[in-house]
Amino acid sequence: MATQQAKSTGKTDYAPPPIEGDFYRIAAVLNDGERTLLKRVREFTEGVIAPVIEDYWSRDAFPFEIIPKMAEVGIGGVGYQGYGAAGGSWLLNGPCRDGVGACRCVGRDVLGRAHGPFGRIDLSVRGRAAEATLAAAHDALRQDRLVRLDGAASRVGDIRWNDDDMPPRGRQLDPQRSEEMDRQRHIRRHQRDLAREEGSNQVKGFVVGKDNPGFSVEKIKTKMALRVVQNGLITLSDCCVPEADRLQNANSFKDTAKVLRMTRTGVAWFAVGCQMGAYEHALRYATERTQFGRPIGGFQLVQDLLVRMLGNVTSTQAMMLRLAQLQDEDVMRDEHASLAKAFCTVKCRETVGYARELLGGNGILLENHIGRFVADAEAIYSYEGTREMNTLIVGKSITGLSAFV
Repeated sequence: MATQQAKSTGKTDYAPPPIEGDFYRIAAVLNDGERTLLKRVREFTEGVIAPVIEDYWSRDAFPFEIIPKMAEVGIGGVGYQGYGAAGGSWLLNGPCRDGVGACRCVGRDVLGRAHGPFGRIDLSVRGRAAEATLAAAHDALRQDRLVRLDGAASRVGDIRWNDDDMPPRGRQLDPQRSEEMDRQRHIRRHQRDLAREEGSNQVKGFVVGKDNPGFSVEKIKTKMALRVVQNGLITLSDCCVPEADRLQNANSFKDTAKVLRMTRTGVAWFAVGCQMGAYEHALRYATERTQFGRPIGGFQLVQDLLVRMLGNVTSTQAMMLRLAQLQDEDVMRDEHASLAKAFCTVKCRETVGYARELLGGNGILLENHIGRFVADAEAIYSYEGTREMNTLIVGKSITGLSAFV
């Protein structure tokens, strides 16, 4: 971040230090090439996204013109190997995927910091649907769909298929980006869905495209959070899907849990970016806002809030650094991802609340940025498994006793 310019407070000239949320210099663990990539992401978020995001957020709209520019940044598929992905480590993937929303530590948190919802426009091979395809599809389906895939997970629906041509029926709530990608005519959008198979009663996965007969989507227009992300209500009515589009390696909920393990780490990075963005905006406000002839950053209670926020940011950054290392070592387990998702999102909620408190009444004004972080934190807290669900996963791991009902 650029150093703040000296401001006159009425008594003395005050030149605040640079605004920096990476207090423990976690980004220093990256090599030179990775830091160069991170710098590009920061420049993109601050130069392209930040100037327009308030307008789109207020209008519940998505800036489609930014998508081609995002591709030029060069972080598509970080952490994945093959199928046109950028490769690299999961440590780099973390801050790069949230890089277009927060602007920090390797990737994911960068995206979350500039503006939370852009962390959801997952550049790593096109999001959670791609993660499911990589993890569970046979190779022919990967080759055919990954280069065009752009969708996300939806809940396990009350739908069904047969062994040959599968006619899933039902309604699916909360698929990401369904409406927005449908508007981009040059992208053939696909949706990864889960369903219980008749007979085995096992949860399995399949890929369904917007061109499939019986597939329709309606934009959800009443959201208070993640307003830039265009969520849709998908209806599947006698929508036949060929056996070739079934995810051949997803034959039980245990298989689909492998995807959740990856996506929960992404949400945890997103939470890091969201609270980092709130902290940096609050810190900037504290150095610029004056009361009684001096910046409010010089008041004890304001500094207390800032340090509480920085402690949350730094602790979650450190947790995610270690989690990314476990992921790179291929030893990350479900309980590791679940603890990170639960802890980081709780701290995110707390941090954005401190930021809103620091700004007082100005904290609810959209032009002061904090309000949208507060709203978006509520969604981050819930999706990819609630705190309670992730707590049960960790609790079973550490006690050896299942508390699931």
